[in-house]
Amino acid sequence: MSTVNPQPLWQPTAERIAEARITRFQAWAAEHHGAPADGGYAALHRWSVEELETFWKAVAEWFDIRFTTPYERVLGDRSMPGAQWFPGATLNYAEHALRAADSRADEPALLHVDETHDPRPVTWSDLRRQVGSLAAELRALGVRPGDRVSGYLPNIPEAVVALLATAAVGGVWTSCAPDFGARSVLDRFQQVEPVVLFTVDGYRYGGKEHDRRETVAELRRELPTLRAVVHIPLLGTDAPDGALEWSALTAADTAPVFEQVPFEHPLWVLYSSGTTGLPKAIVQSQGGILVEHLKQLGLHCDLGPEDRFFWYTSTGWMMWNFLVSGLLTGTTVVLYDGSPGHPDTGAQWRIAERTGATLYGTSAAYVMACRKAGVHPARDHDLSAVKCVATTGSPLPPDGFRWLHDEVRHDLWIASVSGGTDVCSCFAGAVPTLPVHVGELQAPCLGTDLQSWDPTGKPLTDEVGELVVTNPMPSMPIRFWNDPDGSRYHDSYFDTYPGVWRHGDWITLTPRGSVVIHGRSDSTLNRQGVRMGSADIYEAVERLPEIKESLVVGIEQPDGGYWMPLFVHLAPGATLDDDLTDRIRKTIRTQLSPRHVPDEIIEVPGIPHTLTGKRIEVPVKRLLQGTPLEKAVNPGSIDNLDLLAHYQELARTRP
Repeated sequence: MSTVNPQPLWQPTAERIAEARITRFQAWAAEHHGAPADGGYAALHRWSVEELETFWKAVAEWFDIRFTTPYERVLGDRSMPGAQWFPGATLNYAEHALRAADSRADEPALLHVDETHDPRPVTWSDLRRQVGSLAAELRALGVRPGDRVSGYLPNIPEAVVALLATAAVGGVWTSCAPDFGARSVLDRFQQVEPVVLFTVDGYRYGGKEHDRRETVAELRRELPTLRAVVHIPLLGTDAPDGALEWSALTAADTAPVFEQVPFEHPLWVLYSSGTTGLPKAIVQSQGGILVEHLKQLGLHCDLGPEDRFFWYTSTGWMMWNFLVSGLLTGTTVVLYDGSPGHPDTGAQWRIAERTGATLYGTSAAYVMACRKAGVHPARDHDLSAVKCVATTGSPLPPDGFRWLHDEVRHDLWIASVSGGTDVCSCFAGAVPTLPVHVGELQAPCLGTDLQSWDPTGKPLTDEVGELVVTNPMPSMPIRFWNDPDGSRYHDSYFDTYPGVWRHGDWITLTPRGSVVIHGRSDSTLNRQGVRMGSADIYEAVERLPEIKESLVVGIEQPDGGYWMPLFVHLAPGATLDDDLTDRIRKTIRTQLSPRHVPDEIIEVPGIPHTLTGKRIEVPVKRLLQGTPLEKAVNPGSIDNLDLLAHYQELARTRP
């Protein structure tokens, strides 16, 4: 794929570049650490990967990270896997997340919004007080450094308090959203054996109440390591027998005591989607997340005390952890608990308006849904405070860039970002001082030696290749849980290119330094030796108003052939007739490649997703290859298991 040099969709003004925190950081790092003073972001990035230890030392100093015992050096061992960051240092993540309480006690640390869309503040002083009270109670319950504490919670202030109190005592946090069924939660929590479970009685979504008390009872029965269960009465019910009341644990006026832990001490466990087996239990460190998120949020996202940070997410997705880390920069964090489209598709824009969000993050799928629904954000809402709209979850199609530009504001900074649960951060994305080109991520992130490689390990420019990272990042997993010899961790990222992180995405690095994401490399469409990412197909096909969503897979046949079906979920009232079929084929042929016109176009009742909303291509491919359902997919990882029966039946009846 060739990436010509189009005119940028957005260009930051000279004033905006001068005011950006990353500009000030570069000038300071030039004076104190030998960073290049000239050459802009490209020069700074090159320095950050060539002088990796100096760069991360500069980040720690710039953000005034408090090491209670000093580090011996920045990088004790740089091999991957197994890099050792800041050996000898001790610190505490929660202490840094609550630092703004000293200077801005009565200002909002959190703004909580439910489906009424009325923001309710939690001040910095009250957040600090609740964390102090709960941390003391956790210690009284016997929670010690390294113990796991779990949350079956929606995106509410109590979840943030529980995470920070867990980190304050040196515990290891892990969470699932309450729309996860019991089997999905147990697939995750049983691996890490939590000693405390925070839970709600239910949640509200789409204007309805969803009672989860039976699920909670099942979790209590199936998690024998629990010493305590804490009840949060979101729907107003009484605590079940033996459970503790949230209000009693957070009522004291207690200053938090922060356990000083080693830099590599576990902070939380995140989970892969686990579509074909048990989810990977990914462990990230207190220090690694602290420095990575300060860099990402404070420099790339340009967040500070005057900002309000809203990202639509749930506690079962890494973006929730990333959102909470906005507190590290003194930013007010907006927590929305509810449906992204209630009472109408434009709901998230209304929340951005009512909370004064300066950085609003969402999914590419939501942006495209707004475009299809004819939503007009700027016409219907005052979005003057929004400086940046960021998207992730899947690549933002070019039409999404244009729609945001036209329908929100012409001088809007649009940041399509890409990373992963695996690092709880971004490999590429937002840079406030660079232009935005349609369909492209602005640049690789600082400290991230992002490259595109061919199968032999040769770096590529302006060609599609594997996304690799050749330098360690502080937030890379310190290990997987229950992976004593590290083999599952190694096989997940390092089995293709020894010592180099292979993420599993197809990317193009353009000659001007921007990045294009093409989708997962394990679901690549390879026809006659020409590879194409499934994301490119979706972007083209879903422009058609009749197509609500689509799924494409490529299946190698026993006779050496290659079958590539396209499944389409139609918009209400649409019919897959000869005319629509012809338009779909013509769209792919003219916009992408004649080689990648599907062999069949098949209407389906819906597209299955992971619990965090990603299309599941590989399990569908396995079903179509005849793999039994129980071996093709982990049922607890899918949002609607009934949809898979359709693909299973197709595999059975197809000649």
